[in-house]
Amino acid sequence: MTRPAPRRAVLAAALATAATAAVVDPARASAAPHSATAGRPAHPADTAPAPQDAPVDYHSWTTYTDWRCGAGHGTLVVPGRRPGIAVGHPAGTTSYTDPHTSTTADYEYAVWTSPRHQLRFGASQLVASWNAATPEGTWIQVEMGGTYSDGTATPWYVMGRWTSGDSDADIRRTSLDGQDDGKSNIGTDTFAIDDASTGLRLTAYQLRVTLYRKPGDQASPIVWRVGAMASDIPDRFTVPASTPGDAAGIELPVPTFSQDIHKGQYPQYDNGGEAWCSPTSSSMVVKYWGRGPSQAQLAWVDPSYADPEVDYAARYTYDYQYEGCGNWPFNAAYAASWPDMEGVVTRLHSLNDIEHLIKHGIPVITSQSFIASDLDGANYSTSGHLMCIAGFTADGDVVAHDPASSDDAAVRNVYRRAQFETVWLRTQRINATGGVSSGSGGVVYVYFPTDITPVQRLALAGVGIR
Repeated sequence: MTRPAPRRAVLAAALATAATAAVVDPARASAAPHSATAGRPAHPADTAPAPQDAPVDYHSWTTYTDWRCGAGHGTLVVPGRRPGIAVGHPAGTTSYTDPHTSTTADYEYAVWTSPRHQLRFGASQLVASWNAATPEGTWIQVEMGGTYSDGTATPWYVMGRWTSGDSDADIRRTSLDGQDDGKSNIGTDTFAIDDASTGLRLTAYQLRVTLYRKPGDQASPIVWRVGAMASDIPDRFTVPASTPGDAAGIELPVPTFSQDIHKGQYPQYDNGGEAWCSPTSSSMVVKYWGRGPSQAQLAWVDPSYADPEVDYAARYTYDYQYEGCGNWPFNAAYAASWPDMEGVVTRLHSLNDIEHLIKHGIPVITSQSFIASDLDGANYSTSGHLMCIAGFTADGDVVAHDPASSDDAAVRNVYRRAQFETVWLRTQRINATGGVSSGSGGVVYVYFPTDITPVQRLALAGVGIR
């Protein structure tokens, strides 16, 4: 039994540029059920670039000065412990027809545009993420506009329309596929150069946030963080193994949640089970930080279901265009919807980066794809799967809370360091049929409270998160 054909191919254009590659959907569909697969065929000669040769730039706007330096039209910069932007005097009124409900409604709006961020390298991909509060009936739209290495400009691409709620007064949160200009495209949540082998790259970008509320309403969205991870990860089937760092023997007390026990639950949110690896992993980390839904908020979940917070997370990360819960920035925004939480989507360079965070008490959610023979002990194959890294053994192997497990007690798994590092960091892999598929290239979610210690804040800065 295998996962149905994936709905989209997000990373294929940028991560699998070989003309003969048989590209399938990359790290996006949730884990397939546990089953044995054929042995891994021999892969091309290992000429993998070192992880440090894979440039990543995560940049965000979060401070009072950051918000003041942007161009606001109708926005108000909100000072305080957690600065942000809200609707001040609206810039205008517009109507929006929700493609998922066919409901048309009028909204006041305000717009904030970031300063131009110049990249230190040419990027082939970009993923935006944001942290916001959206009271009932309000929502935000995040866009990216950039400059190509040939001097031309991209369109203003919509990176997502987000609201934390789903009441009758709310729009349905959604990505927008089908955006392209013949040079680049948007695949759900990812900007990608159409053909990275041509050398065309993104050299600079701005982010634009539009805040919407009903006319005359005093409630407003508040945006506390908006940022993007730009990267240019070279094609690689393997990566050089990193040397175990100083997190050996450290294991964080992250809760264990199984996605498999939710199989068949709430078909309107993609039916649980294998489809819920992302919200299940997000739920583990949200609960680790002492946040999550109250009993009153969980009242709609069937009381016979274990770990109802997973069902809750699936509902409130669900992307109505993608028809699934695996939208990367939607998961980060969900985590940040809890009091004083922040969420970021980025890429890391090696397990040493994760060790650096684990040492300082910060778990990490990783995205990877593999066949069973790639990762000893997994006993399943996946075209894309999220799991939480909770620590490392004394020998430096990875302690993963893998939601693709039969029950909560089976979620803690130990995976061999070199194998795990490869399946997480590679951009190309040999699939079960002998063709070439793409991988996530080191994508992670990192969630943390706003009141972390100064040392923890420095640890985040050490891996490029500010």
